[in-house]
Amino acid sequence: MAAGIDDIAIYIPGLYLDAADFAAARGLDPVKLQKGLGVSQMAIVDANQDPACLAANACHRIMERNGLSPADIGRLYVSTESSFDESKAMNSYVVGMLEQVYGQGTFEHCGGVETKFACVSGSYALYDNTNWIRAGESDGKSALVVVSDIAKYDLGSSGEMTQGAGAVAMLLNDEPRLLAFDPRVTATSIKDEYDFYRPFGKETPIVHGQYSNLLYMIQVRKALELYKENVARTGLIKIGPEETILDHMDYINMHLPYSNMGKKALAYLVRHEWRQLPRWSAILEAVGMEEPVPGEGGGTIEAVLADGEFMARDHEFTRSFSQTEQFRQIYESKLASSLVASSMIGNLYTASLYLGFRSSLEFEFKKGADLAGKRVGFGSYGSGSSAMVFSGVIQPGYADVVRGMDLEAEIGPRRRLTWGEYEKLHENVLDPSEAAGPQGTGFVLVDVKTESESRGERRYAFVE
Repeated sequence: MAAGIDDIAIYIPGLYLDAADFAAARGLDPVKLQKGLGVSQMAIVDANQDPACLAANACHRIMERNGLSPADIGRLYVSTESSFDESKAMNSYVVGMLEQVYGQGTFEHCGGVETKFACVSGSYALYDNTNWIRAGESDGKSALVVVSDIAKYDLGSSGEMTQGAGAVAMLLNDEPRLLAFDPRVTATSIKDEYDFYRPFGKETPIVHGQYSNLLYMIQVRKALELYKENVARTGLIKIGPEETILDHMDYINMHLPYSNMGKKALAYLVRHEWRQLPRWSAILEAVGMEEPVPGEGGGTIEAVLADGEFMARDHEFTRSFSQTEQFRQIYESKLASSLVASSMIGNLYTASLYLGFRSSLEFEFKKGADLAGKRVGFGSYGSGSSAMVFSGVIQPGYADVVRGMDLEAEIGPRRRLTWGEYEKLHENVLDPSEAAGPQGTGFVLVDVKTESESRGERRYAFVE
C-alpha cells in the first residue's frame, strides 16, 4: 500500500530579527554572517505564542485547505524539542485548541503522542504513521504529523545567530499527491552523545557546536551506508559500478540548523561517496590538493577537532571542493532550492528538514522542473544522537498542490523587531497581553497560571 505526504502547511511567527541588526548589536560582519551561515532573517515568537499554538495553527491551515473534518483524521502526532510539560503531551494541547474551532470532543477518537529526539523526532513520527497506514490500521483516515519548535539560545552565545521558530504540518494518507515513501529502506544510526542537550529546568540548550556539526555528518553517513544496504537488498535501486547512491537521488534534503550547514553536510557525503570512484582523480585535480587525512589518534571526533593542522587543511579542501564544477552541479540541481526558506526563517529544529522539503518543491516548480517521478532523499539528524536516511518518490498529482505554494504569502505580514524588543521577548519579560504583533487570525496563548494548585496550566484562544 502506498503511503506518504499528501499536503504540507507551515506557520511562521509574524516577528523577525534581521541579520544586519543582529550583526550590529553583536559587533559582527553582516556579510560574513549571511554568507557563512546563510542567515538573513530569524523568526521570533511573540509573547502570546508557544510551540503548541504554532502547531495548532499549522494543523488548522492544512485541514481548512483540504476541507477536512476531525472525522477524517485518525492520528495526530506532534514532534518537538521545545516541550514545556514533562508529562502532558503537546498533541493534547493542540487537540484542545482545534476543538475550539471544530467542536468539543470532535478529536476524541484521534490517537497520538508527542515525540522527542531532538531534531530527528519528526522523521521517526513520519515513519511510525506511514507504517500505520501501510498496515491498513488507518481504515481510510489520514494522519497529521506536526513538527513545531522554537530554536532559542542564550544571549551572547555562539548559537544565538541561528535562532528561529515555526511549525510544519504534514498530512499523510494512502493516496498521497506529493510524495510516496519508499518502503523497507529507511535506515537509522544511534548512539549516546552530549553534542547538544537541554537539561530539565533550562529553557536553552547546552551546545558543543563543532562537535555537533561533525557528529551530524558522521551519523548521517552511517545511516546512508545502511540505507544503501537496504536498497540493494530490496532491489529498489540498481547502483552501477561507477555510480553512487547520490546519483539516484534527484533531490536531497538535509537537516538545516542553519542554511549553509546543508551545503556542508552535502559536501561531506559527496566526498565520502566519490572518493572510491574513477571520477575522484579529476576532482583532486580540480581542487589542486590531496584530500587531508587525520593524524594519529584521529579515530575519535575529539581527536579530529584537536588536530588543528588537519582541521585547517580540511577546511581548505572543503572550500575548494565546494567550488568545483562537479560539486556545484550536484548542489544547484539537488539541494539549493531547499535552503531558500531557511535563510528567511532560521532554525526550526524538528521542522527544519521539512521546511526544506517544502522550499524545494516550491522553488523547483517555479524553475519549471517536472517533478513527477523524481526521487527525494532525506538526511535527518537529531542530537543526542540519531540520524535517519530515507527516500520517496514525487507523485503524478504533485502539481495540484505545489502550484499553489507561495512561501511569502503563507508566512504572511511580518514585522522587523528592534533590538530592545527582541531582548524583551527573548528574556520572557512580556505578558501574553503585551504581544508585539502583527496580530492575525489563529490560535494564541492567553494565560499561563501561576497558582500552586494550577501552576503551568495554559489557556488558548482562537482569534477570528
